[in-house]
Amino acid sequence: MTDIPGIVITGASGRMGQMLIKTVLASDKCRLVAALEREDNQWVGQDVDAMIGGQATGITVTSDAVEAFAKAQAVIDFTAPAATVAFAGLAAQARAVHVIGTTGLSDDDLKAINAAARHAVIVRAGNMSLGVNLLVRLTQKVAAALDEDFDIEVIEAHHNQKVDAPSGTALMLGEAAAKGRGVSLKEVSDSGRDGMTGARKKGDIGFSAIRGGDIVGEHDVLFAAAGERIVLRHLATDRAIFARGALKAALWGQDKSPGEYDMMDVLGI
Repeated sequence: MTDIPGIVITGASGRMGQMLIKTVLASDKCRLVAALEREDNQWVGQDVDAMIGGQATGITVTSDAVEAFAKAQAVIDFTAPAATVAFAGLAAQARAVHVIGTTGLSDDDLKAINAAARHAVIVRAGNMSLGVNLLVRLTQKVAAALDEDFDIEVIEAHHNQKVDAPSGTALMLGEAAAKGRGVSLKEVSDSGRDGMTGARKKGDIGFSAIRGGDIVGEHDVLFAAAGERIVLRHLATDRAIFARGALKAALWGQDKSPGEYDMMDVLGI
């Protein structure tokens, strides 16, 4: 038996799932103990590494989350809201660190995840990259320094298969801007403009979403006033940055007390 933490990857056949598997297999700080997929997925029953173009590892993709989580110290989860909520309960029962990169979570989903965090460590973030989390902190500081004469717009771009908008990262940035101004994002959010919307309301935080091609992730925070603009930007060109951040979170959480954390906690910023 090894003391190196065992990791389960959910959504193994997805873009992020495959990247996470490669990242874990390449690491000497952890080991892959299971890869999870839906029962009807063609990957179930197949060797993990063989499915991503490598050599056979002897680890077979499974649909049995209970069995998989029972032998893990951490679960890394970039799936869908309903699946993530179910996984949160199972990970808590297994006392495994649950790293959540899933976006599009509802208020009810977040309540369920918060309840699970009473029993285990949960690290949840709309984006796991160091650069994005630095951008979040900068956005809060700039928003706090500027008054409502500066309109704030969060502009995000992703690949054409992304199913939610605004992105989880865009919402993180919007929350940071709102926090900097001392307001609730729910009360000032302005998204989905179409048709005769009228003039922009002073103090609102706007969102614009672009979907196309294979864009990994691009986020701008625009502060625009009469005669000047400030733009904070982060461009992601490789999903590996998210996988590395998620793995860092899974390892960081190993000695922490039950509770819900984010990447600011992991990075200490």
